Amino acid sequence: MTDNRSPLTIPDLLQMKARGERIVTLTCYDALFARLLDASGVDILLVGDSVNQVLAAAETTLSATLEQMLYHTRLVRRGSERALVICDMPFLTYQVSKEEAIRNCGRVLAETGCHGVKLEGGRPVVETVRALADVGIPVMGHLGLTPQSVHAIGGYRVQGRDARGAERLLDDAKALADAGAFAVVLELIPAPLASQITKALPIPTIGIGAGPACDGQVLVLHDMLGLNEGFNPKFLKRYAALAEDVREAVKLFAAEVREGRYPGPEHSVAK
Repeated sequence: MTDNRSPLTIPDLLQMKARGERIVTLTCYDALFARLLDASGVDILLVGDSVNQVLAAAETTLSATLEQMLYHTRLVRRGSERALVICDMPFLTYQVSKEEAIRNCGRVLAETGCHGVKLEGGRPVVETVRALADVGIPVMGHLGLTPQSVHAIGGYRVQGRDARGAERLLDDAKALADAGAFAVVLELIPAPLASQITKALPIPTIGIGAGPACDGQVLVLHDMLGLNEGFNPKFLKRYAALAEDVREAVKLFAAEVREGRYPGPEHSVAK
């Protein structure tokens, strides 16, 4: 088993796959949650471009900016000791050219102290992944439902259901691994296809809505904690119901303030 007291490294993830150890991943956007998740043994903290959907009620991830991702990744890295911190590269920060991708991804590593970046897409980004890996920037891939392409693929729907789509995803996954990606997220693809890809790759797969055969799993933190009550996809399991806890706590606080019960003598300085 990986030593929970030692900071994880990219090679550790490859060894975890070889040993059959499942990789625990959650999204994270701030130092407070980073400390809690890190202390709980989470292996990867993914600073997702979902931040605008989760915290700002945006419809898609497309509005996330590089400056936002730099800010939130710095916060998460500040709160993490053991977990790997991976930054989602936002839309149009890596698609324009390999040179711009190297510049932007290098800036993320240099200014935040994170351990790697995540890029969405298959064949169109393979050479960019190769160029990043060649200069020492660790890259996590992302296949299946790629949220930055939500309009092109017609919405948030399962990918790779037909034979042609499945073959393309398998080929893309192999190409990303060959280009030097250290892991790949598989989002919303059929479980048998995810299993096939996982067995075919020398690098870990991290699933979300991709069944149990992946080398690890990721969920959006606020979803699994039950804070985002309006989001109910089939793959989501809620491990808490914090939205209700928050409402009840705030109602109690409001009642005690209005009734003059808070603050009491124990919360006040006498002199």
